[in-house]
Amino acid sequence: MSRSRSKPLNFEALADFRYAIRRYLNFSERNARKAGLEPQQYQALLAIKGLGEVQSATIGVLAERLQIQHHSAVELMDRLEKRGMIRRQRSRSDRRKVVVELTKRGDAKLKRVSLPHRDELQTAGRRLLRALERFISHDVC
Repeated sequence: MSRSRSKPLNFEALADFRYAIRRYLNFSERNARKAGLEPQQYQALLAIKGLGEVQSATIGVLAERLQIQHHSAVELMDRLEKRGMIRRQRSRSDRRKVVVELTKRGDAKLKRVSLPHRDELQTAGRRLLRALERFISHDVC
C-alpha cells in the first residue's frame, strides 16, 4: 500500500483549495462580464495570447486549452471575429491549418480585462497556494 493511501485525506484543505479556486473563477467571470465579454470569450482571448510563439493558436489547440468541443471553439471564434477581436489566417507553414490571432481591438480588450486579474491573484493566489500546500503536505507526509 502506498504512503498516500495509508494516510487519511485532509478534506478541510481540499475543500479550502476548491473554495479558493471557485472564488477566483467567480471574480474572473464577473470581471469579464463587467468589461463586456462573456467569460469564455475572455478565456479564449487569453488562450490565444498565452500561446505566444510556442504553439500556433489553431481551433484544435484552442478547443483543448479551453476544454471544449471543436465545434464549440469554432462558434466561439465566429462570435469573437464578428466583434473584431480575432482574425483567422491560413498557416504559412501548413496551408491546411487555420491560425487564430488577436486583432489590436482584441489585444486591447484582453489587457484591460487582465489587469484586475493580476491584482486579484496577489491575494487569491496566496490563498490557493496555502490551501494546496496544506493538502499536499498533509497527504504526502
